[in-house]
Amino acid sequence: MNSKQFFNVRVYGLLINDNNEVLISDEQEYGMQFTKYPGGGLEYGEGLIEGLKREFVEECNVEVEVLSHFYTTDFFVKSAFNDSQIISVYYIVKNVTPLNLVFKTEVFDFDGEGELLQSFRWVKIADLTADTCTFPIDQHVTKLLMQSL
Repeated sequence: MNSKQFFNVRVYGLLINDNNEVLISDEQEYGMQFTKYPGGGLEYGEGLIEGLKREFVEECNVEVEVLSHFYTTDFFVKSAFNDSQIISVYYIVKNVTPLNLVFKTEVFDFDGEGELLQSFRWVKIADLTADTCTFPIDQHVTKLLMQSL
C-alpha cells in the first residue's frame, strides 16, 4: 500500500421539512462552486453522529437529532480536492432548534465576497434530479432519496 493513500471520512445530513423539501448547500471553496448536502469532514477523535452534529452547528447554526442511517459509500470515489478516497455516511436528521438561515431560491446566490461562500436552498424531493448535487456520492444519494418517495 502506498503510504500517501488515505481515507477521508465525511458525514452528511438529509434535513427534510414538512413540505417534503431537502436542505441543499451551495458552496464556493478552493476556487470551485459546488452543491452538496450539509455536512463535512470528520475530525480526528470524533464519532460520526458527533461530527454530523458539529457540522450542522458550524454550517447552519442549528442543533440536529439523527433519526436514521440513510447510506454509506459502497463504491470508490477519489476526492475532488486531494488524493484521498472518500467514504461518506448520510443520515436523516431533524432540527431540534429553530433553523434561522436565509434561504435562497437560486443556485450559488451568495451574500458577500470571499474565498469561502455558502448559501442554502430548500429543494422539493420530487424536483430533485441526479444533477442537483455536484459530487458523485451526493448524486447517488439524490437518486436513492428520489426513489424513497
